[in-house]
Amino acid sequence: MDFERGCVTGLADGLAALEQSVYLALGIERYAHEIYSWRYGFEAADLIGKPKEYAFSEIQRRITEALLQDDRIIDVTDFEFDYKSDAASVSFTVKSTLGDLQSEKQVGI
Repeated sequence: MDFERGCVTGLADGLAALEQSVYLALGIERYAHEIYSWRYGFEAADLIGKPKEYAFSEIQRRITEALLQDDRIIDVTDFEFDYKSDAASVSFTVKSTLGDLQSEKQVGI
């Protein structure tokens, strides 16, 4: 997947495929699209306007919950938050059966 252009190019397996899965799972608003299972996606819309401390704890819980739906993922750890203006930038480690993967997500709050 070409993350810069937002399109799929070629094939991927291993950690590259897992990276795509993480990107897609966290990029879909949970419950917003009938095509996806209610177990798939990341709930972010209701965090807008919430206090920073509450939002950070919810973002961590929700990212972990969203990613653990994938059988390849064992745990999500090492969360680090940065807050600027109206958005939180969070980085974390995805521990999987394929190895560890560093990832990040921007969430409006």
